[in-house]
Amino acid sequence: MNRELPPAAKAFCEQVGIRYPVIGGPMYPCSNPELTAAVSAAGGIGILQPISLTYVHGHEYREGIRLMRSLTDQPLGMNALIEKSSKKYHQRMSEWIDIALEEGIRFFVTSLGKPDWVAERVHAAGGLVYHDVTELKWAKIGLDNGVDGLICVNNRAGGHAGPQSMQQIYGELHALGAPLVCAGGIGEAQDFWHALDTGYAACQLGTRFIASSECRASAAYKQAVITAEESDIVLSERVTGIPVSVINTDFIKRSGTRIGWFSRWMLKGNKTKHWMRTFYALKSIWQLKHSSLDEKGEKDYWQAGKSVSGIDSIESCETIMQQLINEKA
Repeated sequence: MNRELPPAAKAFCEQVGIRYPVIGGPMYPCSNPELTAAVSAAGGIGILQPISLTYVHGHEYREGIRLMRSLTDQPLGMNALIEKSSKKYHQRMSEWIDIALEEGIRFFVTSLGKPDWVAERVHAAGGLVYHDVTELKWAKIGLDNGVDGLICVNNRAGGHAGPQSMQQIYGELHALGAPLVCAGGIGEAQDFWHALDTGYAACQLGTRFIASSECRASAAYKQAVITAEESDIVLSERVTGIPVSVINTDFIKRSGTRIGWFSRWMLKGNKTKHWMRTFYALKSIWQLKHSSLDEKGEKDYWQAGKSVSGIDSIESCETIMQQLINEKA
């Protein structure tokens, strides 16, 4: 390593039990078990995404975790989307958390809900919970509900990006005293070290790991990540009903990026918004699964963040990690 890690990053590595302050972000549909394990084996911590593991890549959940364990003995994490959209989904997520704990996972990333019950369960097993946030009010809710740190999703992230820049969200949250992770816009060493020098404890990367040899995304998807510039990343409401960062492919240009008036009206209602979110969730789960694995590249519905501007090759996770860590900013 050409540079010594700042104190916050050193503390994060010690806390999580890893060599480098890098989180392989959970991605639907791109988080296949080989990719998750490879990030951990390379010195960071890979975060498994349960729906990707089971629905997209076809693994029984517990056996999928054991497959990752067979590929690396380094720490793994789990992503828990905890919004109570239905009793059945909540029960399934609760079971997945219990199984992850039984299989030795001790680092959890929570999203989209109050994480109190997750934190209580994970802390009882000696684990850690970090919570996805985009602004101060969600950060306070997370900390008030027992989380150990915050994943700060900025406006350069793929998927559901936040409204603020890396610097803005850090400025708003650092006084809370919790470890902060920069999520969004990290594609090369300069971005990585800039985030750590700002005061972040770690960086979460998603898009960079799509363009890796271990990721099972189609060759067409990976090539699109390599080819795209920052200006090619647009926000589309048509994936989940709320803005999602995607590559502005021919499909996106044909279909548009905004939802219709009826969907917008439904999403504003206290009762109807849950129906619409369920509709969009089911639609996007199917659509993104098939587009990410389609080797013909005809279903070009591809999520990515603005870090595409610094990605110009497909590399192994080990090479990506070393490029981040060993190059000077």
